[in-house]
Amino acid sequence: MATAIYQSTIQSLPLVARGKVRDMYAVGEDHFLIVATDRISAFDVILDDPIPGKGQVLTEMTNFWLKKLAHIVPNHSSDMRLEDVLSGEELAQAQGRSVIVKRLQPILVEAVARGYIIGSGWKDYRSTGEICGVKLPRGLQLAEKLEQPIFTPAAKAEVGDHDINVDFNHVVAEVGQEMAEEIRDVTLKLYTTAAEYAETKGVVIADTKFEFGLDKAGRLHLMDEVLTPDSSRFWPANRIQKGVNPPSYDKQFVRDWLEQQDWDKTPPAPRLPQEVIDKTAAKYREALVILTGQSI
Repeated sequence: MATAIYQSTIQSLPLVARGKVRDMYAVGEDHFLIVATDRISAFDVILDDPIPGKGQVLTEMTNFWLKKLAHIVPNHSSDMRLEDVLSGEELAQAQGRSVIVKRLQPILVEAVARGYIIGSGWKDYRSTGEICGVKLPRGLQLAEKLEQPIFTPAAKAEVGDHDINVDFNHVVAEVGQEMAEEIRDVTLKLYTTAAEYAETKGVVIADTKFEFGLDKAGRLHLMDEVLTPDSSRFWPANRIQKGVNPPSYDKQFVRDWLEQQDWDKTPPAPRLPQEVIDKTAAKYREALVILTGQSI
């Protein structure tokens, strides 16, 4: 497997930002180059150890889902090719893990859809009986399927900070009633459509988060990563048991290992053993193959 890329080094374009995983460069005034590195974050902390091939998996999966879901909402895809703006070593570095996208005005809300109760949603439910202001029936168990998928937004945090679960009224305050309703409805439609497809592949999408932006005309667009192992919980459908944290095709393997360490979830994180790195890389590749039929 190719050497892992922890941080991209594109010199020919202005660097705009480095996120938890992606490096963003300006391409003129209307586009961005987004490079998916092999960095991995857990509990909103960027780990020191990259996962080889991870950025390629994220890019391939996002491209797959953008095409499959394009009938629901416009997205950030553009017609520009990497070869149009990069060459030589920079092109080789970006190949397979990068896209050139439309420049959009980001909406600073994580649009989360949940079909099962797990993670921070489970913790909130146990303490309040609700997730993000959505009241749920009593007696639900860990990893139980909800009667209907729910929209549970989060306030997007700065790098290094924890995203905060919020209610629908927070979204209304951020973007207005009409746009908030559109984001909620589109989020649930995207999730439901993707979940139905994934079930045909023997995979349950327990939850996922989407990010949206506006074009110059104010139209909602899907952007950033879409239905990847970083932004979603993918479970093998035949391994789900209520009351038990299911195995997954995502970074839950890393989270579970970190939970067993003496660590307070603030930087720096513990260094990952090679076994954890290798198994995590394999899980990402497995998710790509099962859901898309592609490989890296």
